[in-house]
Amino acid sequence: MNFFKIFFASCLGSFLGLIALGVVLIFMSTTIFSGLADKSDQKISKESVLQLKLEKPINELEENNSFENFLPSGLSQSLGLIKIIQTIDYATTDSNIKGIYLNTRYLNTGFASLEEIRAALLRFKSSGKWIVSYGDFYSEGAYYLASVSNKVYMNPEGEVEFNGLTTSMVFFKKMFDRLEIKPHVFRVGNFKSAVEPFMRESISEENKLQQDSLLETVYSNLLTSISDSRSIPKAELRRISDQMLVRSAALATSFNLVDSLCYEDEVSDKLKGLLNIDKDSDLPLVSYNKYKKTVKFNLTSKNVIAVVTADGAITLGRSSGGNVGADSFCQDLREVRDNEDVKAVVLRINSPGGAFLASDKMWREIILTKEKKPVIASMSNVAASGGYYLAMSCDSIVLQPTTITGSIGVFGLLFDISPFLDKKIGITTSEVKTGEIGNLFSSLHTMTETEKSIIQNQTDLVYETFTQKAAEGRSMTESDLKKIASGRVWAGLQAKENGLADVLGGFNDAVRIASEKAKISDDYKLIYFPKPKPILEQFYEEWQEETNLKALKNELGVFYDFYKGWKEAKSYQGIQARMPYDFKIN
Repeated sequence: MNFFKIFFASCLGSFLGLIALGVVLIFMSTTIFSGLADKSDQKISKESVLQLKLEKPINELEENNSFENFLPSGLSQSLGLIKIIQTIDYATTDSNIKGIYLNTRYLNTGFASLEEIRAALLRFKSSGKWIVSYGDFYSEGAYYLASVSNKVYMNPEGEVEFNGLTTSMVFFKKMFDRLEIKPHVFRVGNFKSAVEPFMRESISEENKLQQDSLLETVYSNLLTSISDSRSIPKAELRRISDQMLVRSAALATSFNLVDSLCYEDEVSDKLKGLLNIDKDSDLPLVSYNKYKKTVKFNLTSKNVIAVVTADGAITLGRSSGGNVGADSFCQDLREVRDNEDVKAVVLRINSPGGAFLASDKMWREIILTKEKKPVIASMSNVAASGGYYLAMSCDSIVLQPTTITGSIGVFGLLFDISPFLDKKIGITTSEVKTGEIGNLFSSLHTMTETEKSIIQNQTDLVYETFTQKAAEGRSMTESDLKKIASGRVWAGLQAKENGLADVLGGFNDAVRIASEKAKISDDYKLIYFPKPKPILEQFYEEWQEETNLKALKNELGVFYDFYKGWKEAKSYQGIQARMPYDFKIN
């Protein structure tokens, strides 16, 4: 009797669970299909203002997420750089859009991406339309972008961070010394600084030299652009920045960085004045999320330019967790190469590099694709080391003046944790091996000089492969290439001057060059790789990843960055062609 009670109870529970799941799926499907229906039915009224809120992380491609409004607080979809540029360009020719209302409070991207967005805003402004910017706080990058506006407004109690740029590194050597963990570092190139945190307590002279040069190039470019937009001499801007003379909202106006101080409702009145509408009327703002759905492209052309993106660290296997997997990338390139409708390829790179073997596998697919159709490299914020490896043999390399690139060098990293296990936590180990070097890659023993020489020789050979292929791709001699290699990082402007790149420009320039080389003029459409994941898979992955990340950050607090560094070090399997992954300019 109890058996039947339990059986029927289980059946009833399963039945109710299926009903609940069905209700959820119906609700989700309704949301998705209504969202898709809205996409074609969006109407923009005349005399509208595009509100461009750049308050989410900016990646290369934007994934459409119909569940965004149902995600937990703080879990938000990232913005796509290419989509932002295309939307601004579309608004430039849309007679319904009279101006842009720009908000950059929590800007989260690199300077090269900002250059691309700024160039699109300049095109919009040069069409005769206006841009108004407002913020409670302007970081250096946010102000660089906002300075393109006709008017820059700020909260009366707000601040402008205008005090120069900086980079920082965290060094783990003393921690490893205290824990008695011995990092074995193998590298080629005095400028290959990715391993410095494991072997030094402070920055090396070579690394300081390259970072000084890089920062100065980015800083000078930033000041030049602001000077042009705000009509302030560049020397005066440098003086203001170097001495941090702007320390309050009032000083921001007195030095002409900001036009006036006002609250958000007062900015609304100013926008209504530009539109010549009554202050009591509603301000016709259209959000970026709504407006981007109205953007129409040429979808009928038989000619295709494929945009293949490599956005993240390079790894073996499939792409996942923001990394570029060699297997996934190569599969996309094979599909593009075999598609007769694809006349050219734009390879969009935003990567600090990663596993050398993965980079080389991807390089081979690029070479095979190049034999059939033009391949143009378009560099974003960073295309260095393994990221540069992908670009070096393309027909043309396009990059921004502030793109971080070069870093032609390699390294390997192994750890000896046997003293830590023995002396710190009382664990002893034994190893049984065949041959003299059977335990070469084991972290449970101290490496012999023979073992060290084997790894260093492998590293040297990989460097020779890197430089030989780079020299061939750039039509240079190996000796000339090595003068600018040695792991050194360059800004885009420097890279073009020393022959590592061809054209200063952005994504649109790369597409134009690709269309010219393919001889298809303006008769083409763009398709993007990797293709979007199914919406349910995307929803689950984003939910799980963000939830886990937030929990980890809350648990570790200020120690999260150290955990992140250690986790990154553990991923250094095999010879690496990468630069410091967390190299950021602030």
